[in-house]
Amino acid sequence: MTASLKSHSHGQTMVLTISNPEHRNALGPDMYAAGVEALNVAESSPEVRSVVITGEGNHFCAGGNLQRLLANRQQPPEVQAQSIEGLHNWIETIRAFPKPVVAAVEGSCAGAGFSLALACDLVVAAQSSVFVMAYSNVGLSPDGGATWSLMRALPRATALQLLLCGDRIGAERLQQLGVINQVCATGEALNEALTLCDRLNARAPNALASIKELANDAPTVTLHAQLGAERAHFVRNLHHANAGEGIAAFMEKRPASYR
Repeated sequence: MTASLKSHSHGQTMVLTISNPEHRNALGPDMYAAGVEALNVAESSPEVRSVVITGEGNHFCAGGNLQRLLANRQQPPEVQAQSIEGLHNWIETIRAFPKPVVAAVEGSCAGAGFSLALACDLVVAAQSSVFVMAYSNVGLSPDGGATWSLMRALPRATALQLLLCGDRIGAERLQQLGVINQVCATGEALNEALTLCDRLNARAPNALASIKELANDAPTVTLHAQLGAERAHFVRNLHHANAGEGIAAFMEKRPASYR
């Protein structure tokens, strides 16, 4: 069975499905390239207002394919470096993508799969799903931005326990820690993620793009710089047609219809 990244539409949401069920949806270079291409297409499409990333079957993603990693050990280091660069390109594309990206997690979410979920804006996970930074369990260190994400999301000691010890952690505990947003019944992660996207799709796309950009930049800039950026975004959005529609709808006590 060929590993691939499948794409289909659900209303105004693009659903990207990691499809490699024989290996618990392990990732590979073709998927990275397909993920970047799909988001580039979605960015310019007014028909797409949000994206869900999920896994086929009972698992989200088991991370890297160990057989491929073993084979790459026989190749020059540049081969693996190029593969990781493909993954990192996808991670950066998700972060910079101006529309909300939601991970819908069932079953195993390990290694680079965990990194991928952390790169998404929101995470919906089944109650029975299990997350693990599996790298140190096989003598490796993280990729996919795992250290960047966890060291910002968690206290140092907690993040390092996950990274150094490779401990498994459940969805409910990660929700308590503020890493994931919503826990749902097993088998319902995709449906719940799509319901969440329906809420997001009903909001002004330009405002959501501004919020995501401001949130991404906030940790690395001064308060003065962030205030300036907020001012610029606010003024631009106020003079967008969607603000006129949103204010009018609020005052008229009716649902807004954004474009």
